Amino acid sequence: MILDRQNLLQQPPERPEIAYPCTWSYRVIGIDCSLLKDVIVSACFPLPVRISHSHTSSMGKYHSLDAELEVPSEEVRLKIYKLLQCSPAIKIIL
Repeated sequence: MILDRQNLLQQPPERPEIAYPCTWSYRVIGIDCSLLKDVIVSACFPLPVRISHSHTSSMGKYHSLDAELEVPSEEVRLKIYKLLQCSPAIKIIL
């Protein structure tokens, strides 16, 4: 198989088409479960969000929570992501 490297570098990746409103999920990972929940609720306010515990690391240091909500637009979805990203309580967002 021959790849055209120049063509690959010039084409931006395709963005998926998302029809809004839609249900969106964020997975957040951090150390303090209750603090993570507070940050999620605050970032999603005033939208109602369902938070569920996803996983705890084998040593019990890290916790991952799933946050699911209906987002009305891309602007709101990205705003919530940026608010979560700014929190020192959150180590990783998926």
